Order: sequence, then structure tokens, then C-alpha cells
Amino acid sequence: MSTFAILPVKQFARAKQRLTDDGFKVSRRALVEAMLTDVLMALRRAESIEMVIVVTRDRDAERLAIAWDAEVVPDLENDSHSDAALIGVAEARRRGAESVLLAAGDCPMLAPGEIDALVNSKDGLSGVVVVPDRHGTGTNALLLTPPDAIAPSFGPDSCQRHVSLAEAAGFEAEVAALPSLALDVDTRADLDALRSTLAGTTGGAAHTRGILTRL
Repeated sequence: MSTFAILPVKQFARAKQRLTDDGFKVSRRALVEAMLTDVLMALRRAESIEMVIVVTRDRDAERLAIAWDAEVVPDLENDSHSDAALIGVAEARRRGAESVLLAAGDCPMLAPGEIDALVNSKDGLSGVVVVPDRHGTGTNALLLTPPDAIAPSFGPDSCQRHVSLAEAAGFEAEVAALPSLALDVDTRADLDALRSTLAGTTGGAAHTRGILTRL
């Protein structure tokens, strides 16, 4: 079964504004770019992912995606993460994808092996797999088979919302916690949690590690 990864990416200048304060403002863009690089690298190394589609209107994000052999689809509306994901789903279906993994660009610890295990465990099976954040309430990834099983609805409390949407559409829903996808970065508390986890591990998130050592 062909599985495409879809990665909606905001304009770098608008991303992670909740991290902005007097001690962080200058480095926010560099952190966003480093995290995206680590995610792109992991997705390209995942053997189960046939193609990576980046949906963005940011020129720097576009160049970065191309450097990692990803396809770029313009996000002309620039409305929301969910809307951008739908643009990616439409492109994936046009290219023949049978399954899609909607991923987030701010989970730099993403491990190719965990992605392969998840995708391979569901090969050929219709359904929706929700990968929650570390709090168990948000959604850091969605595996949809078929790609249009549900319309993604990211945001607060989206984990249960995605489960409900799947059940309402007649698809089996599963919540699968993946350690490497649990840590997204939206707030300073998230950043502190990422720092702590990286300090206790080796390997992975190389670009993000490099940026954090300079903050």
C-alpha cells in the first residue's frame, strides 16, 4: 500500500509566536527551521513513506522541502493547519496514494523506525490512527486509510474529536502513542520538555539539538 506523508508548514515568520519573549525572539525562526529539517529528514528515511508532500507558502520552507526531496504544494489560502492538510490530501489522492500520514513539523524527535512500525502495522487496513501529543489531548499525527477517511480537525482537544469523526464516518479508530511524536513545541513548557528529553537521549533531532545548545 502506498503511503504519502503530508506536512503542512506555516510561514516561518508567523510560526511559534507563543514562544516569543524578550529572551527568545531572535532565535524563534532558527528553531522552527531546525525542527522542520529534522522532521523532513526522518520522513525521507522512513522506508514506509513513498512520498513527502509539503504544503506551504513560505519560500524558505519550500527550498528546504525540495532539498530533502519532498514535493511542494502551494498553500494559497494560508488559513489553518487543517485546511493545509486537506490540500495535501487532495494532492496525495491525485498522485495515487492509498494512505496518508498527516505529520507536524514541530516534532523534531520523530523516529523513522516508529513511523515504519505504525504504517506497516496497518498496511491494507482501512481506518484512522490518531497519534496524540504528550498531554493526550492534541493530535501530532494522523494516519488515514483511505486518505479521505475523515477531514482533519486539528487544534485543542483534537485527539478525541478525530476519534469521534472516524467513528461517525464508519471507520475503526485507534489512538496510538508514539514516543518520538509526543513532543511538539508550541509553548515554553513544551520547549523545556523537549530540552529535558534530548538531554537524556542520544541521536536524533540533530539540527534541533544544535540550535538549542546556542539558546
